[in-house]
Amino acid sequence: MKYRVRVDLSFENEADARSLMTYARNSSEQAVSINEGQANQEISFCDFEICRNDESFSEGCRRLERVEVRRL
Repeated sequence: MKYRVRVDLSFENEADARSLMTYARNSSEQAVSINEGQANQEISFCDFEICRNDESFSEGCRRLERVEVRRL
């Protein structure tokens, strides 16, 4: 059994978003992925994005950083 936390938060302030991403990146050292290397794997990850949906839905979001938990 695993315990999973899923978070999707938008911030007005970039520093606040980066602060959470830093915390998540540091916490990823204790995280695990599920069935890594198998067909049914679930890779734990954190994404940091810039989102423009409030200004222009056609521009959407752009990933700035991704941290994946991989041990293999």
